[in-house]
Amino acid sequence: MTRVTPIDHVRNVGVMAHIDAGKTTVTERVLFFTGKRHKLGEVHDGEAAMDWMIQEQERGITITSAATTTYWRDHRINIIDTPGHVDFTAEVERSLRVLDGTIALFCAVGGVQPQAETVWRQAEKYRVPRIAFVNKMDRTGADFERVVEEIREELGANAVPVVIPIGAESEFRGIIDLVDMKAIYYDDLPNGGAAIREEDIPEHMMDLARAAEERMIEMISEQDDRLMEKFIEGVVPERSEVVRAIRKATIAGRFIPVLCGAAFKNKGVRRLLDAVVDYLPSPLDLPPVIGTCTESDLELLRKPQDTAPLAALAFKVQADKHMGKLTYVRVYSGVLEAGAHVYNSSRDKMQRVGRLFEMHANDREAVDALQAGHVGAVVGLAETRTGDTICSREHPIVLESIEFPAPVIGVAVSPASRDDRDKLSKALQRLAEEDPTFIVKSNQETGEVVISGMGELHLEIILDRLRREFGVGVDSDTPQVAYRETILGAVEHEYRHVKQTGGRGQYAHMKFRVEPANPGAGFQFEDTITGGKITREYLNAIERGIVDEMAEGPYAGVPMVDVIVTVFDGSMHDVDSSEQAFRACGKMGFREACKKAGLQLLEPLMSVEVTAPEDYTGAITGSLCSKRGRIQGMDTKGGATILQGFVPLAEMFGYASELRNVTSGRGTFTMHFEHYQAVPFSIAEEIVEKLRENRKNK
Repeated sequence: MTRVTPIDHVRNVGVMAHIDAGKTTVTERVLFFTGKRHKLGEVHDGEAAMDWMIQEQERGITITSAATTTYWRDHRINIIDTPGHVDFTAEVERSLRVLDGTIALFCAVGGVQPQAETVWRQAEKYRVPRIAFVNKMDRTGADFERVVEEIREELGANAVPVVIPIGAESEFRGIIDLVDMKAIYYDDLPNGGAAIREEDIPEHMMDLARAAEERMIEMISEQDDRLMEKFIEGVVPERSEVVRAIRKATIAGRFIPVLCGAAFKNKGVRRLLDAVVDYLPSPLDLPPVIGTCTESDLELLRKPQDTAPLAALAFKVQADKHMGKLTYVRVYSGVLEAGAHVYNSSRDKMQRVGRLFEMHANDREAVDALQAGHVGAVVGLAETRTGDTICSREHPIVLESIEFPAPVIGVAVSPASRDDRDKLSKALQRLAEEDPTFIVKSNQETGEVVISGMGELHLEIILDRLRREFGVGVDSDTPQVAYRETILGAVEHEYRHVKQTGGRGQYAHMKFRVEPANPGAGFQFEDTITGGKITREYLNAIERGIVDEMAEGPYAGVPMVDVIVTVFDGSMHDVDSSEQAFRACGKMGFREACKKAGLQLLEPLMSVEVTAPEDYTGAITGSLCSKRGRIQGMDTKGGATILQGFVPLAEMFGYASELRNVTSGRGTFTMHFEHYQAVPFSIAEEIVEKLRENRKNK
């Protein structure tokens, strides 16, 4: 198959930043200046091409990563616009996994903001080369040099300007290109910035420009021996040498070129496109993708060549009203052709590729094939999930999947009517296939369906989509905590079950002891019966009766745990004894013994680890203590404090949002179940009352 764009002319790039730094606006300008769009769509008008979801247009935020393909200077640029909100961090994670380079956007006023830090670390994890763009230079308070310094200090990056601004705030008129040593001005008409003119650097800025150029060449020279020799000798390097050296150091991750502009006013975007082409890598510039053989753990390499065996990664699944299921893929090697049969090595399934598309947000253009280095969408891969590998059966390979953070918050959902029950189940399944950080679980104890996600906004969007996209009537509520109950002390008890109702009666008699077991030990049944006073089948019936009673304990009606029951004596009747009689004896005798021993309510205790900058340690400690938490330890790592402690699950609902408020969005936490612990009596009575009320209402 003839390749239209050589692979060294392909750029797979993403746009990442903190919320409101201007990612979608920059992408819209890129589409406009590359001729992909003939009308500028604005985020605040709800007309941005890349924000195509209703919820995105209403809120003015990006929720899902949108892909598009455009061309600049004969280079094919596949762009993914990612969300900035922390609740949608999975969209950034999956995009960075398949990108070759990324544009990190920073607000000229806000600088390095919390979510910018998070996505920067994600890019480092995947070793994605970056260029930085300081946007909103026309805003009041814009300070280019301060933002560059913040990138160096807070992100530990070797950030070096390759342009400097001419003016700032309302006086921002253009940029000085330090590679060409030219001043670029943009027109200042109401919708200006589209017309540019190149001039000599103004006299009053010449010294500043020369100092910045010298620093840029000095920093590049540190990464290139040939340039270092010229720098020491005072020889001015050729433009091509400077571009080549910046490109090499950027791809190696040792250099971050910094540009600036005001995307909303159309300023600096074309220079940014030049930087994407000049400095960010093509698939050929990066090491071959690594995978493992399906039959063994041997490492396999796939070079970005059309002639190599097929290897592609599904990085996103999207439900589409008209097309059904769209699977976004990045082709690392080989060619993915429409109509071909391919092998999903992650699930050991053969599948047929239906149609292939180049994506432009939610619009698409049908193509016959996706070649090595390309990003596109496939219809027909019904069994494929996010992170699966698509390859040929003859050359199987499994690429490294995508890791996603665990959900941190949940709500209980229920259908608004009987008609909605089946629709809700199908809709939740489709949404869970789309979003790996959205988990659906049925709670057998409470009878609830609990959906979990990355934050309250995340779940709010999910519920909105259920109602609008899928037409499902759905009610939501805070999920119930799975409480348990157990006994307080050890007692011996005797119970005789006697019923005479005419004809054959019921007789069962036992003496037994109940005592608390160690936390987490569960239920233990023992017997020390001698002389055949109770047969084995009747002892089994007693155990089943006790298990029946433990399913809904006598105190709060929740399952009982950590109890040891020992039967040491009893008697049977030749005629009236039966398994049914002994089962009833076990159930009712156990209930009486538990009340005699005393009962207590148990709640799940979670092990919680909170990471945040040191300045917030006091606020986090206070917050956890107010939730009946116990701090177990504290550590410092890379300027951040890590707090470990135990907190009851009932107190942790909504904590993700609270932590963000307390730490200005810079804190993160992980949480997992540790064990059950007793609920303080003052709180227990209130909880038991609510549980009884819930059971009545059901």
